[in-house]
Amino acid sequence: MGSKTKSVYICSECGFESPRWAGRCSSCGAWNTLHEEVISTEKSMPAPSKAINIQARPIREISVTEEFRYVTGISELDRVLGGGIVKGSVVLLCGDPGIGKSTILLQICGRLSGCNILYVSGEESARQLKLRADRLGIDNRNLFVMAETDALGIAEYIRTCKPDLIMIDSIQTMNLTDLNSSPGSVTQVRECTNLFLRIGKALEIPVIIVGHVNKDGAIAGPKVMEHIVDAVLYFEGERNNSYRILRAIKNRFGSTNEIGVFEMTDAGLREVVNPSLALLSGRMKNVSGTCVACVLEGSRTLLAEVQGLVTTTGFGTPRRMATGFDYNRLNLLLAVLEKRMGFLFSNLDTYLNVVGGIRLDEPAADLPVVLSLVSTLKDIPIPEDLAAFGEIGLSGEIRSAPRAQARINEAERLGFKRCIIPYSCVKQLNLKNTSINFIGVRNIQEAVRAVF
Repeated sequence: MGSKTKSVYICSECGFESPRWAGRCSSCGAWNTLHEEVISTEKSMPAPSKAINIQARPIREISVTEEFRYVTGISELDRVLGGGIVKGSVVLLCGDPGIGKSTILLQICGRLSGCNILYVSGEESARQLKLRADRLGIDNRNLFVMAETDALGIAEYIRTCKPDLIMIDSIQTMNLTDLNSSPGSVTQVRECTNLFLRIGKALEIPVIIVGHVNKDGAIAGPKVMEHIVDAVLYFEGERNNSYRILRAIKNRFGSTNEIGVFEMTDAGLREVVNPSLALLSGRMKNVSGTCVACVLEGSRTLLAEVQGLVTTTGFGTPRRMATGFDYNRLNLLLAVLEKRMGFLFSNLDTYLNVVGGIRLDEPAADLPVVLSLVSTLKDIPIPEDLAAFGEIGLSGEIRSAPRAQARINEAERLGFKRCIIPYSCVKQLNLKNTSINFIGVRNIQEAVRAVF
């Protein structure tokens, strides 16, 4: 009789299946990520006497008038989720170790005191959870803790007790005994996520799943895990920096452009209501190489400090480094400055840093980056009451940026007197409600002349 099982090699980074082992994954190119797993080749056939009863409902008969979100009371988290946790949704929360994933879960438990919450921990014992909850001041009589890793047993308990909210910390520790692979493998992570997804959808119970990240910062496990869930939240921030950025990279019930800003303290994560003021705190005056950028993160306007440093290289090839900004975009802007302005960076080391641990992905951050680099090259400080925004093209032109009025209003609120903006945005402004002195520029030549 032939064997009913076979061995395959699955990449732990991308989920690619290979019939034989190789040192490098042919799909994602990662090294030493193919792990052997035994799968069953026997196909299960449905019993012939069992009738399949599948029905569909007209969409007009589905009611959505009743409340379908749990408002956590943490405004920054509710903003990222789109107004709260949707009933029946599955949320994947990821981030580096020690960034605050378990902390924010316990703080949600403390705010939702009127809901029956099941906290499943596969990494900590019940006593350890109690100690951490006491440190954070969490006292919720409706919070139930389970230190278990058997996914089927957890699922049966959920069907019996039907809590209002489920938290799984973390999915890499859960396992199905029917599978031969070890916990944390691609198959286990995928199947356990599917199991909790089916339970959450069937009983309309929201599920928050904590996921680990690999050494490259990507979510550990197969990419299909991100496709299964309804929302993917990612914690960003440096370990030695107290500020944390919560960003939605997928959200079926809200915008993916919103961010939440938190500060890690001894009492847990504290919401930063005014992130612009926090990001600009401690800013030095009359120092070359710094410029304030007006950027958008969803519906929120942020002011962030961009620092540039240019110095003579000690090697044959100049060094480029960017923290909080795209490295390839930095090289592009340096090429534009050399071609259109005649500033030579080819024999200089160039460093760029965005203060506060925030990452600027918006194209409107190009202009403040260029101004900071020119400032450090000329060793001329940019006025401390000046901010800037605008996208730079390859021809050196300054292109328009959306919601210019909101950017200028935020700069004016924080005490800035002048703002360098794209010339095409001037017509969008309401001059009656703006006291700040804005300067419209068409290209980087005009921007440099306006500042220096």
